[in-house]
Amino acid sequence: MTCVPRVLVNGPAAWNTLVRLPALPETRSHTLFADGHTDGLGGTSAGKAVTLAALGVDVTLRTVLGDDREARLVRHALTHPRVTVVGELARAGRTERHVNLMAADGGRVSIYLELPEPSPVAATAPTHLLAGVDAAVLDLADHSRPLLAEARAAGVPVWCDVHDDDGTADYPRAFADAADVLLVSDVRLPDPRAYLRARVDGGATLAVCSRGARGALALDADGWWEIPPAPVDEVVDTNGAGDAFLAGLLSGVLDGLDTARALARASACGALAVADARLGAPGATTVAADALAQHLDVRRV
Repeated sequence: MTCVPRVLVNGPAAWNTLVRLPALPETRSHTLFADGHTDGLGGTSAGKAVTLAALGVDVTLRTVLGDDREARLVRHALTHPRVTVVGELARAGRTERHVNLMAADGGRVSIYLELPEPSPVAATAPTHLLAGVDAAVLDLADHSRPLLAEARAAGVPVWCDVHDDDGTADYPRAFADAADVLLVSDVRLPDPRAYLRARVDGGATLAVCSRGARGALALDADGWWEIPPAPVDEVVDTNGAGDAFLAGLLSGVLDGLDTARALARASACGALAVADARLGAPGATTVAADALAQHLDVRRV
């Protein structure tokens, strides 16, 4: 009997309003007409959880939720036989909410409507959730911080997505320093290679920089990897593409794929995400991802 991998994901889950625009607004007073709008699941940790579950991984998602309507909507959207939600109560009882302005070219502006403050319970490290897990995905959030050291001490591999870290900002530093596997975007990096080199020299086994439509660049102890983008017929929604990339990479590692094949699955999952209007890639399967991944030439450079 095959053992199903188990992962702890800790970080944000939200209820978002997505507004589609031809282009992002200019900085002046004017009127715009949206191309459309939807309400749905948001949050980087939620995106990873739904994609990991779709890929056959058992996920415990620990997040901060209120006791409001939005919390119920988030829980309903996360209903999946492989997802267990541990919702710590927000201090003011309000669930995280955003309005995301999405332009046709993929540009995005995220406006926070509610950013919940964790209760004292949420601010502690729930070490029991680390028992028996194969990896801990610890996303940027105050209630993730106590788990960074606890996971390392327990011998649980730490995966961190530091998004658009520029290498100098204070908030992501502890996450970048603790990560065994790290994902970063090139949006604010003046020198992605130097950033990845510093992370591997600092102890990461694999550091990956996503580059949007140009694919990704990765570094491990043996050198550099070039990861091409997987083909996409139509880009529907870029929300959660990075989350799906990390989920695909993690599921590949947990399935025993070598680095090249795991990185190819990651790229494929990112492509499946942007072709789906929902957060992440909740409709992905390992069969579909690997069928797409087999055509990708992931190589040493």
